[in-house]
Amino acid sequence: MSDAEGQGRLRIDKWLWFARVTKSRSLAQKLATSGHVRLNKERVSGSAQQVRVGDVLTIALEHRVLVLRIQALGTRRGPAPEARLLYEDLSPPAPPRPMRPAPVAARDAGAGRPTKRERRQIDRFLDETGEDD
Repeated sequence: MSDAEGQGRLRIDKWLWFARVTKSRSLAQKLATSGHVRLNKERVSGSAQQVRVGDVLTIALEHRVLVLRIQALGTRRGPAPEARLLYEDLSPPAPPRPMRPAPVAARDAGAGRPTKRERRQIDRFLDETGEDD
């Protein structure tokens, strides 16, 4: 165990990986050095930045912003339920998605080739009238 871990601190890239914010440690390092992570409102300068319990991380991802309060440092990258115990999610709720309009018929009835349903209706009509023989 290093001195930093003995004092209740952990590298930010390891914590991001343990908490399953990123899929790999190298992606966690890139995220930390990219400038998209803030630690207690201060931009993180490198992946070796130390975090401790009680710190608040603001992470700008592609489609959302995560705000996480560190509850525990963790010792390994465990399963997702274990990873959720490492933080408290303070993220704002996602904005509601706009409703899609109802689909419009692709074509007007009677225009173009008949659909399979229309073809069956035509066949039934012709069978009833005795035509097509």
